[in-house]
Amino acid sequence: MHSVDVVVIGAGQAGLSSAYHLRRSGLEPDRDFVVLDHAPRPGGAWQFRWPSLTYGKVHGMHALPGMELTGADDSRPSAEVIGEYFDTYERTFGLRVHRPVEVSAVREGEGGRLLVETSEGTYAARALINATGTWDRPFWPRYPGQETFRGRQLHTANYPGPAEFAGQRVVVVGGGASGTQHLMEIAEVAADTYWVTRRPPVFREGPFGADEGRAAVALVEERVRLGLPPQSVVSVTGLPVTDAVRRARESGVLDRLPMFDRITPTGVAWDDGRTVEADVILWATGFRAVVDHLAPLRLREPGGGIRVEGTQAVRDERVHLVGYGPSASTIGANRAGRAAVRAIGRLLERTESAAEGALSVSA
Repeated sequence: MHSVDVVVIGAGQAGLSSAYHLRRSGLEPDRDFVVLDHAPRPGGAWQFRWPSLTYGKVHGMHALPGMELTGADDSRPSAEVIGEYFDTYERTFGLRVHRPVEVSAVREGEGGRLLVETSEGTYAARALINATGTWDRPFWPRYPGQETFRGRQLHTANYPGPAEFAGQRVVVVGGGASGTQHLMEIAEVAADTYWVTRRPPVFREGPFGADEGRAAVALVEERVRLGLPPQSVVSVTGLPVTDAVRRARESGVLDRLPMFDRITPTGVAWDDGRTVEADVILWATGFRAVVDHLAPLRLREPGGGIRVEGTQAVRDERVHLVGYGPSASTIGANRAGRAAVRAIGRLLERTESAAEGALSVSA
């Protein structure tokens, strides 16, 4: 059993931002707080991105607090650029991330502490920052006949880049940023591509300023306040129209089909009789929050999500979710990390004062 003030689960943007602010508040890594990460190396979810996602294609990567990312080569894979940046950041600020460490459960302990059960033992913490993101929980929709498809099915989470689809017929499912990126680069090498989405995609022309950003975040935040599963910020901002998107729309690559009704052994089909033959179905259907390890704390609301005010779980003031819902963007994770640490600082001061008061009364 290891006793610390704070456990941070996850060392992506949200976790590192939180660890930075914990250190700035005067807490020491491995003495007062610990950062646990299940990934094999620094980089958060970025280290698992496909090779063709170069740094120049990344939208809205905001620097971690206290250190800018400068001089990056736009032609290098984002996994390499951001992985190296996170590695340098961890070493510069001495955050001493423990990896690879799996967290299996967080339970109620004694004396108001939380028990964080991990592959390297159990931590008894006074507060918890959950910064686990979504990458490890890809969402796979289910459709009739899915198990009969004789081709290949894969998800964005294991997308290898376009080269493997050369000469094949590919159905890309999903109207988000990943789906459009996959589709546009696969179309250059595939025999045929088909784009299928549940709703007509919304393309956003013109600049996306601070006011628009705040409005988008507010929509996501409202769902979290209601205890509903969060949507990504991107899902409410629309798809930015770049030069590449314009070319793809003009060439017909981004001509969208409505969602199919079933999957056949050789492709997909609609109830109106239309069919498409395919070798591959690529599910660019997003991810869900990784929070199952928090289940013993019973934080979920009837709507299926965890109700959060700011970063604090409404059902337990010791638990903060950073990078969840409205703070899932890189800039949002930075701000949320700072806010969570401030709230935890107040909690620690209050509980210490209460403990000192109880000691003086008993004496």
